[in-house]
Amino acid sequence: MRQASDTTRIPYVRLSTFYFFYFASLGAFVPFWGLYLQHLGLSASRIGDAMAVVMGTKIVAPNLWGWIADHHGHRMRMIRLASLAAAVCFAPLAVTASFAWMLLWLGLFAFFWNAALPQFEAVTLNHLGPRIHRYARVRLWGSIGFILTVAGLPCWLGGEGIAQLPLIVLALLAGIWVNTLWVPDHTGLAAPGTRARLSEVLRRPATLALLAACLLGQASHGPYYAFFSIYLEQHGYTREAVGLYWALGVVAEVAVFLVMHHGLGRFGAARILIAALILTALRWVLLAGFVDRTPVLVAAQLLHAASFGLLHASAIDLVHRFFPGRLQGRGQALYSSTSFGMGGALGSFYAGRLWEWMGGPGVFFVSAAVALLAAAVAWHGLGQREARPQVQ
Repeated sequence: MRQASDTTRIPYVRLSTFYFFYFASLGAFVPFWGLYLQHLGLSASRIGDAMAVVMGTKIVAPNLWGWIADHHGHRMRMIRLASLAAAVCFAPLAVTASFAWMLLWLGLFAFFWNAALPQFEAVTLNHLGPRIHRYARVRLWGSIGFILTVAGLPCWLGGEGIAQLPLIVLALLAGIWVNTLWVPDHTGLAAPGTRARLSEVLRRPATLALLAACLLGQASHGPYYAFFSIYLEQHGYTREAVGLYWALGVVAEVAVFLVMHHGLGRFGAARILIAALILTALRWVLLAGFVDRTPVLVAAQLLHAASFGLLHASAIDLVHRFFPGRLQGRGQALYSSTSFGMGGALGSFYAGRLWEWMGGPGVFFVSAAVALLAAAVAWHGLGQREARPQVQ
């Protein structure tokens, strides 16, 4: 009876619906926006620049909105504002013809879009409280939304149907905003104090190695997020197959998230991070050299379990320990802006610049080298045994 009462106090459906719509919009935007820009006649360098703008907003947005939320509270009010602003700023992209105006609206849209998720994560964890083990049940619906979108959209996006993509993304963004109106706020408990200062934590070699490795690891993903769909179509895969391969990667990611807590306890986050970066390099080599072989392509997509699932989960664990108490919010924001922001923007930028010169295989070999560099940085800075946070 007590357990049932606890469950009713968690707005499970409303929290899960936000994740569903948010990652459904991600599934519509990331895999297919490059194809849409190609449909508009943009060059590879301009496609790379456009995706770099989207990734680049993650450098500023998580830190700025996190600071505002920590100092002024009212997270759900901010999330509602950010979700509405993201939809409003995206709307002109359905009719904008100028590349300069497109970059402006993309940047504004992404600034608000990337602001909503980190704050909603805080609201979700506050609602769960001591029942944090239920987070996987809530976050799982985000992956389901992504899978349904990438697997189902190609039915509507075949041929000239790709022109409808902005309207589809806009509808999903509207779904995010409508859902936020029904989610109650939750401030949670005050974080325990700590004697450590942010500047002290950032001066530690292990912290610098972690952030550098995560930045390089995400930079190696640049060609994948910007050009994977284009790459597959260039090698004769249908748009339906492209969507299924994206979905396969996320299915592998979900499987990792469901069992990750066992691996962290057994092997330690530092070792898993290093192994994930090595497997990431292997994934890019497989895409570079064997994209025409279906079994190898399937294996490469299953390695998304390592290149995103293992990498992200182990990094989150290390950041949680390196930035304790009142530093955790800023630590997570710093991790997001450094890896997904700076790393993602750098990756999209070099992918766009090198794609027309080296071709897809050459660029993915460059990605493999970047991932191996990230593994070397993690190996040197975090060591072969579990790194200690050195915080009292």
